[in-house]
Amino acid sequence: MRIAFYAPLKSPNDPVASGDRQMARTLVKALEHGGHSVELASELRFYLREPEPRSFDALKIAAREETARLTRLWDRDGKPDLWFTYHPYYKAPDLIGPELGSTFAVPYATAEASYSRRRNAGLWADTQALVARAVGQAALNICFTQRDRQGLADAIPGAAFGMLSPFIDTAAYREMPARGCPTRLVTVAMMRPGDKVESYRMLAQALGPIGHLPWTMSVVGDGPARDEVKAQFAGLPADRIQWLGSIEPAAVPDVLYGGGIYVWPGCGEAYGVAYLEAQAAGLPVVAQNIAGVPEVVRDGQTGILTPPGNVAAFTSAIERLLVRDAERTIMAAEARRFVLEERSLDAAAARLAALLAKIPVS
Repeated sequence: MRIAFYAPLKSPNDPVASGDRQMARTLVKALEHGGHSVELASELRFYLREPEPRSFDALKIAAREETARLTRLWDRDGKPDLWFTYHPYYKAPDLIGPELGSTFAVPYATAEASYSRRRNAGLWADTQALVARAVGQAALNICFTQRDRQGLADAIPGAAFGMLSPFIDTAAYREMPARGCPTRLVTVAMMRPGDKVESYRMLAQALGPIGHLPWTMSVVGDGPARDEVKAQFAGLPADRIQWLGSIEPAAVPDVLYGGGIYVWPGCGEAYGVAYLEAQAAGLPVVAQNIAGVPEVVRDGQTGILTPPGNVAAFTSAIERLLVRDAERTIMAAEARRFVLEERSLDAAAARLAALLAKIPVS
């Protein structure tokens, strides 16, 4: 199929690295891997940081102009077979695809759409209504987690759904170099207010009681809350923590291969691409059993998931993998097998092909 791809929150070409940009790029790869022709339909960013009506009105005008531009383009060059929108939600609804789909009789699909009833107040209620309308119109809504699917199904019961497990491009992890230090902890996460800072705070608290063990830690990440994050670790030995800052995505595998355990609480994590990358590198994971994390980490097999908010349990899980060499080694091997065999680009492309084959194309 000829697919028009759109990511209202962040274009695959956005210069700022993030998990959202990474998944958009990986989805495009998976679609192309399955034999589809994918074109980036628009790079218009439709994102409302705050529920501000004037900003919303300005974005709606920009969306109308972009819709008019694409209408002229499709009239001239022909329409695509499918419009595919990645990650529409209350702060970043799709105001382009649904209208074009109706006008040109082009099937519409979404991936990782989400709906949260607790956001139904003020302007967010209006933007969620736009998401609900698009999801209801879609020939297919591809969900990455059961949590997202349930939220959508409760709000839009007649919508069409399909499941696609979170995945990564495993090309960088196919070769297994010599193992790094088994007691080196690794974290890869942006430093921004909210859930990220809360996860860093919990991690710092969890490390305090195990100072008697010979762990060290590499932290990859940067952002506006850098100083706040580092302050959380001020009570820990400074020589044990290596702050690597922001690095190129291509350099992340080497950092992961140099470690032995991936540690990240994952407060509010949609699922977490970094967990999959860590496991692909053969690192068992310590995380909370929260939000979408169980979709990418198998508790007791590829890592340990602890009760939400329980710092003592998180500490205990890290300690367990630091001192139990045999268990850590078994989990490491299973983590790597799990991602390379079940969450690869090949596996995702095959699943996407099966899902999209059900959409009637004129």
